[in-house]
Amino acid sequence: MLLFAGLGNPGAKYAGNRHNIGFMAVDTLVRRHRLTPWRRRFQGAVSEGEIAGEKVLALCPETFMNESGRAVAEAMRFYKIPLEKVFVFHDELDLPPAKIRVKKGGGNAGHNGLRSITAHCGNDYWRVRLGIGHPGDKTLVHAYVLNDFAKVEKPWVEAVCDACADFADLFAKHKPEEFQNRAHLFLEAQGFSDPKQVGNG
Repeated sequence: MLLFAGLGNPGAKYAGNRHNIGFMAVDTLVRRHRLTPWRRRFQGAVSEGEIAGEKVLALCPETFMNESGRAVAEAMRFYKIPLEKVFVFHDELDLPPAKIRVKKGGGNAGHNGLRSITAHCGNDYWRVRLGIGHPGDKTLVHAYVLNDFAKVEKPWVEAVCDACADFADLFAKHKPEEFQNRAHLFLEAQGFSDPKQVGNG
């Protein structure tokens, strides 16, 4: 079984925040692959199904970002999911908007959700890094990630979520590098390779 965990903060107040793009991506994936309706479990919302013949559990922790690891650890323990089958979709300040990168392990770059997962579960899970850009000054980061995406940003945000959903089967086929390549080509074809095309709030 694979675990697809989207990171974000629960509640309508945060739903459109940049920090919640992980939730958005996993929600799109659940709809696209017709997984089960969301239900409450493991201190979060979960959905189950199959993608490319592999059982999948989608999880959006409802613990708030800095305690995400509690929900992920609970789901992993229950289903005995090994760390190398955990894929965490999260916002990435160090990538330009509309860029997707995948890596296994590595640092947490100050991301409280990743820090919590590493503390509770270990470090060698897959990070699906969804670029949101950086406000340019680290004192502005907190307000930036907790603000909603601007209207001009919505097209690339939707395209990033679509890419995550469309190519999720490549994770089930153990081809994360191909996922990254296909996502890159998809976003490029949509016209989001040029920073001027993505806008920034």
